Amino acid sequence: MRNAAAKPRIRVMIVEDSPVVRRLLTHIVARDPRLEPVAAVSSAEEALRELPRLRPDVISMDIRLPGMDGLEATRRIMAEQPTPIVVIADAVEDSALRISMNALRAGALSVVEKPVGTASAGYEALAEEICTQLRIMSEVPVIRRRALGPRSLLAPREAEAAQRPSVVAIAASTGGPAALAKLLGALPADFPVPILLVQHMGAPFLEGFAAWLDGLVPLAVALAEDGEVARPGRVHVAPGDRHLLLGPEGRLRLSAEAPVDGQRPAATLLFRSVARAAGARGLGILLTGMGEDGARGLLDLRREGGMTITEHESTAVVYGMPAAAARLGASALSLPLEMIAPRLLRMVRGAAAGERR
Repeated sequence: MRNAAAKPRIRVMIVEDSPVVRRLLTHIVARDPRLEPVAAVSSAEEALRELPRLRPDVISMDIRLPGMDGLEATRRIMAEQPTPIVVIADAVEDSALRISMNALRAGALSVVEKPVGTASAGYEALAEEICTQLRIMSEVPVIRRRALGPRSLLAPREAEAAQRPSVVAIAASTGGPAALAKLLGALPADFPVPILLVQHMGAPFLEGFAAWLDGLVPLAVALAEDGEVARPGRVHVAPGDRHLLLGPEGRLRLSAEAPVDGQRPAATLLFRSVARAAGARGLGILLTGMGEDGARGLLDLRREGGMTITEHESTAVVYGMPAAAARLGASALSLPLEMIAPRLLRMVRGAAAGERR
């Protein structure tokens, strides 16, 4: 019997201006037998020149580069030769964080903390996370999205909230920052109910992510605090490495209990807590993301009478989490991203079928 052909290694282009970090990233990538560093370049301009010739499967992208920065490089790559991009960024530098978040909005898929040396605390875990992200994101199809046809622009009419929601829970993973910027950006500052948000992202980046969203959308956005009361017009973001839960009387709780579906914060636990605390007045939205987190929690919310919405496959960067919810029967309504905010406003303002007189 012939042995099956070995699976080709994933071709990685490293873009990093620091010679020390560039060598370190090359070492990290090269030691993973599933990855192959095909180029390690010091500028965005060089990356753009080499991209058509090398055609890597995934790019490790620095943000602060001489000349063209990583944000503009991401925009150019996604416009000219779409390729999965993993941003490697300093976790504590505000300007780098803002650029990193904007790169995610421009089409990069994830952001990982930059390693500082083999002797640094947590180096092995960070090196493994970098390789994991490069492997996973290399499989994401990043293509120019086709325009939606007239038929797909007709939103279903049969699914509406039976009661006006008192709280909205949203979850996203891969592709989430851009999707959330679009969805939340379409909601007014006086949105009448609280929004609880889980975004899968490395813990060091979530504070910067919340600050970035706060400066981008009309609503006030901040990391959730244990014991605070969820407030209308505010987006409460789950902090790094803590589950966000809704408790009695609208109080938020942060939990360090074990990860669920490999995630902490986990969308499933958020949706389950909303099902318990708000019942039929809870509304859950599951956006783009890899894996199945959120699906089971969304099902619990629907069983309690709450409204559940998933992002339609036509706009999701990765149709993993929404698809898992659809398979379970957890999704009452599947909508393209640009239709979610108008439907949400209609529901919370009491225009749903159950509110008509």
